[in-house]
Amino acid sequence: MTTHFITLELELQETPTRLQQEILVALCQWGEPLRWAITGVAAGKVRVEAVVTTEGEILLPGVPTAVI
Repeated sequence: MTTHFITLELELQETPTRLQQEILVALCQWGEPLRWAITGVAAGKVRVEAVVTTEGEILLPGVPTAVI
């Protein structure tokens, strides 16, 4: 298992619940999220920093490794 630090920029959603769902879906494309935080909001976008794990050493974007 390998850990990776990633940063994402996503569209701001209408509700906190919807935003959380969108963040988790986006993070699961990179690996299994261990922790994440919203670190910035500007112009309808949110910046998310996260630590995810993958089974292999190579991080492949868009390849789901966890199911919500």
